[in-house]
Amino acid sequence: MGDLVHAMEVALARFSAGEVLQPVRSVLIVGPTKAYFGLMPAYVPTPGSLGAKLVTVFADNPSKGLPSHLATILLLDPETGSLQAIMDGRYITEARTAAVSAVSARFLAKADASTLAIIGTGVQARSHLEAFAEVRPLQDVRVWSPKAANRDRFVTDMSGHLTAPIRATATAEDAVRGADLIVLVTSSPTPVLDSAWVGAGAHVVSVGACRPEQREMDPALVARARLYVDSRAAAVVESGDVVLGMADGLFTAGHIRGELGEVVLGRVAGRQSDADVTIFKSLGMAVEDVVAADLVLRRAMETGIGTELTL
Repeated sequence: MGDLVHAMEVALARFSAGEVLQPVRSVLIVGPTKAYFGLMPAYVPTPGSLGAKLVTVFADNPSKGLPSHLATILLLDPETGSLQAIMDGRYITEARTAAVSAVSARFLAKADASTLAIIGTGVQARSHLEAFAEVRPLQDVRVWSPKAANRDRFVTDMSGHLTAPIRATATAEDAVRGADLIVLVTSSPTPVLDSAWVGAGAHVVSVGACRPEQREMDPALVARARLYVDSRAAAVVESGDVVLGMADGLFTAGHIRGELGEVVLGRVAGRQSDADVTIFKSLGMAVEDVVAADLVLRRAMETGIGTELTL
């Protein structure tokens, strides 16, 4: 995870420096269940990597014994365009998303931030706990999701992964109040975080609500905070927390302080004081997937793992 956090920091910086070719993802809404299919290509010249992720979200899949979120990543030789590798993208997505969030905590959270609240208990909650432990000395971890059994299972499964105590709370508010690191990893289309719960100095990461009609945060919180995104171009068309806030007249596109990569580069200021509330709205970018997959490929070749195929 430490290596991945570093790789994502470099990828974000290169994207915001204009060194990456990457369109806003193409999306199809499929069938009567309005399932999601996205195509995410990217090219990074140095070191050369080229590829695309095919990602789907089919909400009914758990009833069929399948994860709701599935993905496949294809890597191509950047000099010839020939196929280099095919990878399952589900875990890579899970890990790289958390690593990017950890970069945001490194650059936007208070230096002494140590109390983490996680809303959600799925795979992203688990990977975010691992990633945040890489960049902040966690001393108190609280978790909440609607089902008590899921909360308890998360605490049991993750307690052995770090020294900080992990506890489930009865309400989302109980988890959030007093936390200086707040992670939202939910599938909710409506806000799960009230502005009144978020104290001065908190850093909020919102990973869910990746469609323009969905919100994960109280609009008042988004309006009052210093807002950062992974991609401006994507945020103003894909993020409901941004799109709906603009439509409601709460703020304009200028409310976005900058891209996280711009903060990494020093081109945009981050937190200005320990009292600032900062938000990183994460939508996920193809460059993150391609760079993470390239790291996987290089490690696989170094260690001689993986399966060679002739197609």
